[in-house]
Amino acid sequence: INAEYGGPFKSVFVMTDIKVVYENKNVTEVQVDALVILKIIKHCRESLPDLATGQLLGLDSTTTLEVTHCFPFPSKSGDEDEISDEAMTKYQMEMLRSLREVNVDNNTVGWYQSSYIASSSPLTDSMILYQSNYQNSLKKSIALVYDPVKTLHGSIAIKAYRLSDKFLALYNRQKEKGESFTKDSLAKANFQFHHIFEEIPISIYYSALTKIYLYHLEQKHFTPTFDFLTLSANQYLEKNLEFLIDCISDLQQEQIKMQAYNKHAQVVQKQINQLIAKRKAENAQRRLNNEPPLAESAKELEIENPNTFKKPPEPSRLDSLIITNQINNYCTQISQYGAQAFTKLHLANSLRNKDTQ
Repeated sequence: INAEYGGPFKSVFVMTDIKVVYENKNVTEVQVDALVILKIIKHCRESLPDLATGQLLGLDSTTTLEVTHCFPFPSKSGDEDEISDEAMTKYQMEMLRSLREVNVDNNTVGWYQSSYIASSSPLTDSMILYQSNYQNSLKKSIALVYDPVKTLHGSIAIKAYRLSDKFLALYNRQKEKGESFTKDSLAKANFQFHHIFEEIPISIYYSALTKIYLYHLEQKHFTPTFDFLTLSANQYLEKNLEFLIDCISDLQQEQIKMQAYNKHAQVVQKQINQLIAKRKAENAQRRLNNEPPLAESAKELEIENPNTFKKPPEPSRLDSLIITNQINNYCTQISQYGAQAFTKLHLANSLRNKDTQ
């Protein structure tokens, strides 16, 4: 079969003898090895403030996707030139060949990327393009998104996403026809913004040696840190609010484009109706003069006057769906961290009142 070994930079097809099973079943859980999580965290932190991407390797086991290994994609640094597709392809092939020689799982199961609140929501049009290429070749491939900034607030912020089958089928169909996401096509498919991505639950797998190591760490004395107890969440919430406002402004621009299209389409339709009414009046006069009538149907008039019947192309609604999805994500984050901040404040206030009594 053709297995795709590629990332956001280049898609490479390599002939393998791997047998794909359970092709008709979707992924319901992603099991990630703890070492993979640590490698992703290390790569993303070292790449700050640039975004980091890499390849995920593992096994497909029924409805559970096992991620057992990963490796980073190189990125330019300083004044280096942009990495060419040929160089990226060669790098990926060498990495896969080296992993195969040491008996490490080298089956591509997806890719990962970092995302920061200072950049944008990870669910963007570029991510849709990359993930669609993966899923068209490997149905069960996923995308892991790690946010190092959000992780600083107390929990590992890593999520697994995949494009929904409903969206992927619509996306491929529109791409093959060279059409955009119009209002009619979305209404016909009963499609909404939350149908674009599916979030898949993640479970972290620890080997026996890792569990033993963690057990021994628990026996040691650690210096307590109170960083997570800080009452200030203003900076994080402020950033989310800033990008929420930006998304609302972008959505407003998309609505302005749609309003301009509707206005132009109404003008064209008015001209068409005037032309049809004029032709009907001419035919009525010709019948009174016993003359043969002229063509008055819309299709026949369109052949005679193609410029008059030419309507402007409808702008794609995909950007509006993506922006709406981003607004929903920012609102969710603001709600979650706002609730946590209020909980800390109420707790601190209760402790302060108890001390003063």
